[in-house]
Amino acid sequence: MKAKIDELETNSNIKNISDLYMGINNLKNGYPCRTNKAKDENGDLVTYIHSIFARWRNHFSQLLTTHGVNDVHQTEIQIPEPLKPEPSASEFGMAIAK
Repeated sequence: MKAKIDELETNSNIKNISDLYMGINNLKNGYPCRTNKAKDENGDLVTYIHSIFARWRNHFSQLLTTHGVNDVHQTEIQIPEPLKPEPSASEFGMAIAK
């Protein structure tokens, strides 16, 4: 705690206002507690850490598992034709002359 107070005093002395206020807020409010919760497939709340990890594992395995993707075809990529033809040598000459 003394180190935190010394740091606040140093920030005050060197006019480092943003760090001073951030340090004051951290001391005043403390750190927000983290909660470990998740909902299972039925929507019930799960709080046991191993159950939460299992839930996330199941969620992503279901999300990343593809069903019925055997009918994917290799499609040909169509490249559009240019809208204007390339300029001729005479058009180049006229552009340079201008």
